[in-house]
Amino acid sequence: MSEPAIDIDRPHEPAQSPSPGSPPEPGASTRAPWLIAAATSLTLLLLAGRYGYHRDELYFLLAGRHLDWGYVDQGPLVPVLARLLDTIAPGNLVVLRTPSALLAGGAVLLVAAIARELGAGRGAQTVAAGLAALSGIVLAGGHLLSTTTVDLLVWLVAAWCTVRLLRTGDSRWALGIGLTLGVGMLSKVLPALLAVGLIAGVLIAGPRRLLRDRWVLAGAGIAVLLAAPNLIWQAANGFPQLGVAASISEGDSSYSGRLDAFTLQFVIISPYAVPIWIAGLVALLRRPAWRAYRAVGWAWVVVVGVVLIAGGKGYYDAPLLLVLTAAGTVVTVAWASRGSVRLRRGLLALGTVPLLLPNIVLLLPVLPADRLPGFVVDVNYDAGETIGWPALADSVAAVHRGLPLEERSRAVILTSNYGEAGALARYGPTRELPRAYSGHNSMVDFGRPPANADVVIAVGWERADPLNAWFDECTLAGRVDQRVEVDNDENGGPIHVCRGLRRPWAQIWDSEVRHTG
Repeated sequence: MSEPAIDIDRPHEPAQSPSPGSPPEPGASTRAPWLIAAATSLTLLLLAGRYGYHRDELYFLLAGRHLDWGYVDQGPLVPVLARLLDTIAPGNLVVLRTPSALLAGGAVLLVAAIARELGAGRGAQTVAAGLAALSGIVLAGGHLLSTTTVDLLVWLVAAWCTVRLLRTGDSRWALGIGLTLGVGMLSKVLPALLAVGLIAGVLIAGPRRLLRDRWVLAGAGIAVLLAAPNLIWQAANGFPQLGVAASISEGDSSYSGRLDAFTLQFVIISPYAVPIWIAGLVALLRRPAWRAYRAVGWAWVVVVGVVLIAGGKGYYDAPLLLVLTAAGTVVTVAWASRGSVRLRRGLLALGTVPLLLPNIVLLLPVLPADRLPGFVVDVNYDAGETIGWPALADSVAAVHRGLPLEERSRAVILTSNYGEAGALARYGPTRELPRAYSGHNSMVDFGRPPANADVVIAVGWERADPLNAWFDECTLAGRVDQRVEVDNDENGGPIHVCRGLRRPWAQIWDSEVRHTG
């Protein structure tokens, strides 16, 4: 039988189980996770104003001006939140990112709480909170307003409710699971993937009686009811998220592709946590005292399998990796409290410097933007996407000023992606730029250029083929100069001036300009 979990603070006091084979009782509560969570949120708030908007944040602000029950690539929750925050404090990046910082602190608390449910003592709960606080998914997600941050908290709340249900046998916790998943599906449909994983886990490992339990069925009903507005919108619009998912599976997006998704499993929390979450997975699947929780371990196996087979993004299952990490801390702390205690704890401490602390430099804006090393962007794509948007607007404004006076009044801007359109909506008015349009994702539904717009400043179109099909002539008029050496998607990108629209916008907008990815 497996060794009992031991509190690192009190190595001679094993956690007690009520009876052989039953799950251990929750460990003693401690304030340490609260302090770590508070430090996490405070750090993220202090760094929230550095660099600039992320392309997705600029897109959320635009979507918030065109509120709907759904969008091509997401639900209404984050755009509503973006609009609310920008109404409270227009143009304030710190306010925009405050919910993410708070949600990240909540995620830290939940990881520690899950560890406690599994029998972790004070020391193991503290370790779990520390690993969560320094994990890639918490730091990166907590720095930006994103659907990922919402997903993280939703999955962890649902996982905590699931562990409570499995430990106590009280199926009323399914109402909490359903409520959480339903709200989460107003952000993205990914919580449905967690539901699939949990159902599969129960089918594989039991207790299968839950699948016909009235409270579980009621929880499922709540989830469907809350998600219904977005699901109805998706159905009415031909399920456009399937097209976005297809683009992701083909590798047309960041962090996508099966190889990248597989690799990300070993770095998304941290390399330091890999043996810990593997130990947690093994314990969930094999430890006799944790038999009740085996469905949780199988849920991750199923979810990551779906992600890899479908070609989804590698961070989709990251919240469940944090759950496995919480379980692994119980195993790891018990291991560190046996045998050569000083040696084992020394090894754990030694590994934090090369394998854990670099997450701070790689995932948070602690280095100067104008001297950002290339390896940071290579590891953290999103860091590069928060630099240089005002300079992009300056580059477009220079081209606009170069147009003949009679053309400026009827000129519009056509961008290749929603980030460029969002940046020009944010910074363009102070530079007297015309409105920017785009066919990317839901931008295509936010309006098309007026019929008389036959002079277009086209931003970011690396391939001129589409432009040549739409206009009589297109000439390269400049390039985006972000005034820093950063290898992101925009720096150095082309700016064309196109004239002579060959067919009306109404004919080409939905059929040709529209694109997803």
